[in-house]
Amino acid sequence: MPESRKTVPSCCDTGETAKPRADYLLWVTLIIISVSYLGFWCWGDPAHAAHRGMLHHFGAAVFEFMNMMWPGVLLGIVAMGFLSRIPRDFVMSLMGSGTGVRGLFRAALAGLALDLCSHGILMVGAKLYERGVTAGQLMAFLIASPWNSFSLTLILISLIGLPATLLFIALSMAVGMVTGMVFDALVARGVLPQNPHHRPVSEGFDFWAEVKKGLKNTKWSPAFLAETLKIGILDSRMILRWLFLGVIIAATLRVVLSPDFFETWFGPSFVGLMVTLAAATVIEVCSEGATPIAADIVNRAGALGNGFTFLMAGVATDYTEIMVLRETTKSWKLTLFLPLLTVPQVLVIGYLLNVFAG
Repeated sequence: MPESRKTVPSCCDTGETAKPRADYLLWVTLIIISVSYLGFWCWGDPAHAAHRGMLHHFGAAVFEFMNMMWPGVLLGIVAMGFLSRIPRDFVMSLMGSGTGVRGLFRAALAGLALDLCSHGILMVGAKLYERGVTAGQLMAFLIASPWNSFSLTLILISLIGLPATLLFIALSMAVGMVTGMVFDALVARGVLPQNPHHRPVSEGFDFWAEVKKGLKNTKWSPAFLAETLKIGILDSRMILRWLFLGVIIAATLRVVLSPDFFETWFGPSFVGLMVTLAAATVIEVCSEGATPIAADIVNRAGALGNGFTFLMAGVATDYTEIMVLRETTKSWKLTLFLPLLTVPQVLVIGYLLNVFAG
């Protein structure tokens, strides 16, 4: 039977008598995003070219980012709602114990299978951590998944070809698996904190029998679906606040930094690799936006390794992801180990791809 629980927004105190506090970051960023989006939608046509300035370009960037992101974000919210109703035993049974290659492989494969953008994947990853997956499984899930959704894989194939796309997928899986194994080893040694929600599957748990029982007892009524969506929205507020802030930062960078600068310095050299890493770090862009940019780096700059680095380093250093991981795990130490362990792997692979594919 689906698990029922009371959702407590992250912006509220958790004590029974505590009063909710306004989530100022969420509301301020939401207002800025809404005003900018609606302003560009209403007045962003060529007829108002005479009035175009920094605010216009900022609104155009917000408009573009939100249009790319909203399908994945919406699917992520729905997925969070349904995951909240699934008992931990189901999640842990599917993912395995996590303390080995099998559990990490399942987590990475789940990330590949979900057709969500990087921001939607963040929402699902946060919920999976709450349902009990290990830190290593969470990292494998996040690293292997953001640009590897089915739809984006097809787009990437059309842009850089099937061999290069399959190579990128295999290498991202490898980085995710290696990073996950190191994370779990560090947790086992006490260097990093354990997931407080993690526990083994209940003794005698029969996955398929419980699936049949749960589906039989679930009433797929409009009220059930509405409540599920409500849970997803409440649970996603922690992520949306950082997502909106990331969009604002990215739009600001697009206004003040010329894209020509990045195109000039993205060549298959050590300097180009470092500039690509810097660009991936400062540019807050969803996977739908990262994919064509990475393809452009591969095709126009002739730098296969830089294209891979742009996709993967963006995952490891993304501002939104860093803040959401901190909110989810309650540990800065665990969060900062993500770029610490992932970026060196990505740079080595990117350099080797540039050397052997050049």
